[in-house]
Amino acid sequence: MAAPGENLKINGDRLWDSLEDMAKIGPGVAGGNNRQTLTDEDAEGRTLFQRWCEEAGCRMGVDSMGNMFATRPGSDPDALPVYVGSHLDTQPTGGKYDGVLGVLAGLELVRTMNDLDIKTKHPIVVTNWTNEEGTRYAPAMLASGVFAGLHTEDWAKDRVDAEGKRFGDELKRIGWEGDEPVGQRKMHAFFELHIEQGPILEAEGKDIGIVTHGQGLSWTQLTITGKDSHTGSTPMPMRRNAGLGMARVLEKVEEIALAHGPDAVGAAGHIEIYPNSRNVIPGKAVFTVDFRSPNLEVLTKMVAQMKEAAQAICDEMELGLEMEQVGGFDPVTFDATCVSALRNAAERLGYSHRDIISGAGHDACWINQVAPTAMVMCPCVDGLSHNEAEAISKDWAKAGADVLLHAVLETAEVVE
Repeated sequence: MAAPGENLKINGDRLWDSLEDMAKIGPGVAGGNNRQTLTDEDAEGRTLFQRWCEEAGCRMGVDSMGNMFATRPGSDPDALPVYVGSHLDTQPTGGKYDGVLGVLAGLELVRTMNDLDIKTKHPIVVTNWTNEEGTRYAPAMLASGVFAGLHTEDWAKDRVDAEGKRFGDELKRIGWEGDEPVGQRKMHAFFELHIEQGPILEAEGKDIGIVTHGQGLSWTQLTITGKDSHTGSTPMPMRRNAGLGMARVLEKVEEIALAHGPDAVGAAGHIEIYPNSRNVIPGKAVFTVDFRSPNLEVLTKMVAQMKEAAQAICDEMELGLEMEQVGGFDPVTFDATCVSALRNAAERLGYSHRDIISGAGHDACWINQVAPTAMVMCPCVDGLSHNEAEAISKDWAKAGADVLLHAVLETAEVVE
């Protein structure tokens, strides 16, 4: 099949306007977004996305995990669809483009195909995966994980947030629990466009990142228990300070990650101290250690070293310790044919590009286990993401969507 012509491009202004319109839902306090999964704001964003898809002639399907699938028919009713998309949920202090760009670029592909009366053999399905971020409900990529068979639906729906609200209950409450069984859909391929969330592409002046691999990730939640007591009247040698125990563990996390550089990283972003009072020594600390590496052996070794160090620290300080694996996946190698389709598209369109490893987890990492999958990235300013100051340019968004369009059309087979 002939590749799409290099003059075939999406409407960059329309894509940008859609991004700005979606950003009006769940505005943050500093110019970004707070549209956390299964909130009223998430429901409102979903409703807008559904309306746009239906106006573009797509049929919307929703599965029982709330995953949304907007289908543009193909000419062959027996041909498996080419899926494209990402997620609409955000961090509590999230930006306007993380995930959202991938979903709305998929919609823009459909709109562009409609404008130019382009038909494909394979259907095109634009997807919004539920709870990619994993902030309100751990682990991240929860619903795509159920779709790919890595989690059971019952287990996922029993996840609770900080207020004890069940995922399944909140999904019903906002009205987005569909009746389609999760994971029954078969895919010809899946493509995901995302902002880089790192500084490499901007620093090197590249328009496009072709994602060949994804880092493996391990989330371990540690609960350290000591004894609540008065900060002023408890002698130093008699304290059982869970906060101090956590601090010493986190020093070890830093040492371990640095020792396995340059590709390995580690930190704790989720931290809770109890009772969190100025004049009470913490009696409990709950935190999640996040290790990442593109090498499975290194990732496994870092986790083991951290667990051994944490146990030794808590034993010495007479603190209780519980550890639970709350998320993770092995390093990912994306499908060579799909990766080539993206690289060829960038070449054909004249966009500067480089291969890149994703340092973050994405729904594509799970879908890669059940279908040929690849990712494409555009730069973001200063590599800043998961922050309300997250920024990209209209040209970067357009370039990423152009590459996505060409790769999807090549894979879905344009009907002359």
